Amino acid sequence: MGHQSTAIDPAAACAVYYDGGCPVCSREIALYQRLSDGAADRPAFENIAVEQARLPDGVSREAALARFHVRLGSGEVVSGAAAFIALWRATPRFRLLGRVCSLPPLPWLLERGYGLFLKIRPLWR
Repeated sequence: MGHQSTAIDPAAACAVYYDGGCPVCSREIALYQRLSDGAADRPAFENIAVEQARLPDGVSREAALARFHVRLGSGEVVSGAAAFIALWRATPRFRLLGRVCSLPPLPWLLERGYGLFLKIRPLWR
């Protein structure tokens, strides 16, 4: 399947691409959605587990399902820990966490932790 560009609502802080088939991922995204409700610049959420999901430019379906991706308002696509940091910065109650986690060496450490999570994630399917 080819990739499609997702048009980001200009009011959205970012576009979040998540694996809705992953129970852990779905629960976590549901939390971010609840915490963003009512925010003028809330993130847009795209469940990429559904066949008709729109994907960010340059990201295959397989790559999107393998790692968490966020498209920033600038159009740049980030994945892994950088994507979580971007989502936290765009979620009202997580903004401070996102700012703190942006400081070195935290992104590097978070990426290592995310890599460990990816190894055990298939066990939750």
